Amino acid sequence: MSDEKQVVASAPATAASPVADAAPAPERSGGAGGERNDRGGGRGGDRNDRGGGNRNRRRNQEPEAPRDGLIDKVIFINRSSKVVKGGRRFSFSALVVAGDRDGRVGLGLGKGGEVSESIKKGTENAKTRLLKVALAANTIPHEVYSHFGGAKVLLRPASPGTGLICGKTVRAVVESAGVRDILSKSLGSKNAANVAKATLQALRQLRTREQIYTARGIEGRLKKSA
Repeated sequence: MSDEKQVVASAPATAASPVADAAPAPERSGGAGGERNDRGGGRGGDRNDRGGGNRNRRRNQEPEAPRDGLIDKVIFINRSSKVVKGGRRFSFSALVVAGDRDGRVGLGLGKGGEVSESIKKGTENAKTRLLKVALAANTIPHEVYSHFGGAKVLLRPASPGTGLICGKTVRAVVESAGVRDILSKSLGSKNAANVAKATLQALRQLRTREQIYTARGIEGRLKKSA
């Protein structure tokens, strides 16, 4: 009888031992998965932080000033194709305006087989064709009207703080020349090349009071106005 009691008493212990050993297993597997997720999330966060920091640093970097003091802007890029025996051959032309924002501005047209090549040629061409225009402080001295081809451009002086009230093509030309306050109206053709040339032609027609007096030989009025 003592032997049977010992067997019965020991039976629950042996039956419960596998259950006790198996219970912690899900916790270990879940813990391992959690650790992997934490590690993965941490690495992803580090990568995101590093990437965001680099982007912010690039954003905060100021553009380098041009060495020659001239700025250039691309007004229009045109693509043309030529059908040859092997297929189509593409070429590009770029219209670029350059200026020093102090009364000098020029237009240039560059052509090439690549966009970068055409822009480079147009920029060099514009910098070699700089023209001097007459300005009155931050605006133009008087109203002027000009047309080139089918494009017609009207420019009017504006009070300080007005800004550049004009289209993108006219804005690029007058801003490169150094004008900060102006009113303009573009009429007729919307061709970018003709509008830009009409704007440049209008700027070339500007004359200050001193230039008009000097051209007419009127020195007395010039001294009185001074």
